Amino acid sequence: MHYLNDGQNNWRMIRRCLTVIFLLAGILCCTQSAVAQRKLDKKYKPLRMKMVQEAVVAAGIKNEAVIKSIQDTQRHLFMPKRVRDRAYLDAGIPIGASQTISSPFIVAYMTESLDPKPTDRVLEIGTGSGYQAAVLSPLVKEVYSIEIVEMLGKRAAQVLKDLDYKNVFTKIGDGYKGWPDKAPFDKIIVTCSPENIPVPLVDQLREGGLIVVPMGERHQQTLYLMRKKDGKMVRESLRPTLFVPMTGQAEEKRKVLPDPTKPELLNRSFEEGLDDEGFVKGWYYQRQLKWKEDPLAPNGQHYVRFTNKVPGAHAHLMQGFAIDGRKVPNVKLSASVAYKNIAKGPYKDDLPYVALTFYDGDRKQLTTSFIGPFQGTSQWRNHDKEVRVPIASREAIVRIGLFGSTGSASYDNIIVKPIK
Repeated sequence: MHYLNDGQNNWRMIRRCLTVIFLLAGILCCTQSAVAQRKLDKKYKPLRMKMVQEAVVAAGIKNEAVIKSIQDTQRHLFMPKRVRDRAYLDAGIPIGASQTISSPFIVAYMTESLDPKPTDRVLEIGTGSGYQAAVLSPLVKEVYSIEIVEMLGKRAAQVLKDLDYKNVFTKIGDGYKGWPDKAPFDKIIVTCSPENIPVPLVDQLREGGLIVVPMGERHQQTLYLMRKKDGKMVRESLRPTLFVPMTGQAEEKRKVLPDPTKPELLNRSFEEGLDDEGFVKGWYYQRQLKWKEDPLAPNGQHYVRFTNKVPGAHAHLMQGFAIDGRKVPNVKLSASVAYKNIAKGPYKDDLPYVALTFYDGDRKQLTTSFIGPFQGTSQWRNHDKEVRVPIASREAIVRIGLFGSTGSASYDNIIVKPIK
């Protein structure tokens, strides 16, 4: 009996020692992780501050609380390591499963449009990386976020947990069905693009509540702000945009789908003018642009002109379209361009050009072809080139603008045409 008690005592002591060792190991691991995270943020913080000034403040975001949240949120931690060096570009970056992390400007713009209050309970449809939920977290009481892609949902939930976002709650599921047992919500933010607003989301929004959502065709969407009034949604259009559609049936059931064998640009000569909000129809992400009328325009009587006086500031316009590299091996890219007093921006590539970028089915960037860049001064000239389309291409985006340079640049008759 004496020996048995000694054995039990020894075992208890061993277990206590093991517990202490595991605790110390956990503390050491957490400490090392915290040190590594601080070291990583020291690398990225200057890029984040620059992004906030150039892509958020300079682009017109005025809500100080939203700006601070964008400034404090470590966007790089919500992205796969392989693309972290692109974290603070004002662009949507692929994060896997055919999904992207929204650009910093769009996240800031949608958040500001939602008019977040400290008492708000917000439902987010399309967790994705978890970045939008993280930006909302310090601005509202609670964030409930749903992701349909299991891999993304689990990864985002783990990142949010590791970063201690205690008021963000996530689940895997069909976001268009909402989160009934947590309703009603004061605000709903939809970070993927439905063709029409899902009825369950309207039902789960309190009277007077707001929904911000991008809606429309696959490559032609408008960001809307909707308020629930007498049980119905009153719509206000905000700006043209390009968002990833919901994965699965919602995309497959779209009534209007693009034809990737016949790529073409809408409003390519800018004759359709501006919408009610002052944005060029068919294009999006408009910065520092004026729609001009001139009988001597290269095609029709209108064109667009970008003007920028601050080196590095954004001045551009974009349009996306479907293209299947298996069916369309080559295209002709052409544009009429005039420019005046163009000076290079802070970086060597900060000059005007026409860029055509191809993406695969997972929205991973493949190649980019350019017309330009342009420098100095020139009257209207037509430029064109033949471009090979990567066989993996399923989408493409055309970009025009100053891209950080100063001076003025005018564009007209932007054409992407398949070559037989």
